[in-house]
Amino acid sequence: MESGKGAEAGPSKGGVFGDDKEEAERTEKLRDHGVDVDVEESDDDDDKVAAAAGFVPGPLLSLKEQIEKDKEDDSLRRWKETLLGCLEGDLNGQMEPEVDFRSISIISDDFGEIITPLPVSDNQSSGVLFTLREGSQYQLKLTFSVLHNIVSGLTYSNSVWKGGLQVDQSKGMLGTFAPQREPYVHLLEEETTPSGALARGIYSAKLKFEDDDKRCHMELRYSFEIKKRGR
Repeated sequence: MESGKGAEAGPSKGGVFGDDKEEAERTEKLRDHGVDVDVEESDDDDDKVAAAAGFVPGPLLSLKEQIEKDKEDDSLRRWKETLLGCLEGDLNGQMEPEVDFRSISIISDDFGEIITPLPVSDNQSSGVLFTLREGSQYQLKLTFSVLHNIVSGLTYSNSVWKGGLQVDQSKGMLGTFAPQREPYVHLLEEETTPSGALARGIYSAKLKFEDDDKRCHMELRYSFEIKKRGR
């Protein structure tokens, strides 16, 4: 269930790219043609890049444009399609990436998994989406598709209120994802509900997803309830 993790520029498939020398040559050729190829970097390298003054990113190109640049090189074009996780026939030239969230699930040992298709109906958004026991562990699971172009730096924030007061806020990075035919599945960090009489009751929450260009791909408002654990 972690197929969405670590997909920096599409799904990872061992043995696809050949030996290191050939991959390095192809990567360099891609960069010469204006294709952004992510490589694994340390936290220190990320800090240096973020701190670099005057950095101006290259122009945003549609995946169709990136692939068509090397149409005469059949080998490179096929390798690029594999790297990007898509086929030329699936592309429409749209510049902006789109994240289509299919469902959100709540997973807990108390009840297993409850799947809610997205977008939620008006009745679901105004009512309690799920109920948890106090002191129980749970995880949110997301199923989503990426369309048109690579979405870079997809993040989430989850804010929780009770009685009009904000009681919790969590943020995290999902990653960078390329379009592909199969949807991504991503588990958020496991959390534990609070315990005690004051913790019980109905909560409201807002779950928001943005990329590194501050495009909001989904904002979900929902409610849930924490009940006393039975003996």
